[in-house]
Amino acid sequence: MKLPQKIECVIFDMDGVIIDSEEIHKKAYYETFESLGLTVSDELYKSFTGSSTINAFQRLVAHFNIDENPEELVLDKRKRYVNFFENDPNLHLVNGVEEIIKYLYQKGITLILASSSAMINIDRVFNRFHLNSYFTAKISGADLKESKPNPEIFNKAAVLGKTPKENCIVIEDSDNGIKAANDANIFVFGYANKLSEGQTLKEANCVIHNFSELKSFI
Repeated sequence: MKLPQKIECVIFDMDGVIIDSEEIHKKAYYETFESLGLTVSDELYKSFTGSSTINAFQRLVAHFNIDENPEELVLDKRKRYVNFFENDPNLHLVNGVEEIIKYLYQKGITLILASSSAMINIDRVFNRFHLNSYFTAKISGADLKESKPNPEIFNKAAVLGKTPKENCIVIEDSDNGIKAANDANIFVFGYANKLSEGQTLKEANCVIHNFSELKSFI
């Protein structure tokens, strides 16, 4: 797929693209796994990247054939995540992302957040780092019928951005998210975040290693 001639809307993933929260998500997940007495392989855990928490726990319950309510497991994991989020003073935005957000905003480009995280977690990040004023809309994949790699979230993002897909781009750090963008027929940049474990980005239309690279495209 070719880069849009005119980019009018940029759709951001959050975890691993805007905020380096992958590590605290992992800690919260593994605390939850341990509380259940489960040994989750790296391969299985990496397959959850980019999908919603409810989707991850539905798959986990099915994989281990355990008698647990996935929705209750989501709440348990969320409490653990909040504890890490609120008590980790080192939690920070991805290097260079605040600058590129402001750059795009000043150019009059519509910004949409399309994350698999729950809206309560999205708001927690956006409020802590004062990002709300730059974004036209925020979408939580947890509120949709299907999780990434299903394209539903990006189809909705383009609609909320009031922009034809051929004038949109997506920025993702996970293979599940990239597949969702591909299936939505939206050009996708893969952001190579070193903390996003096991992600190949091989299906991305273009891979970037820092956000300053985007300026040469937009």
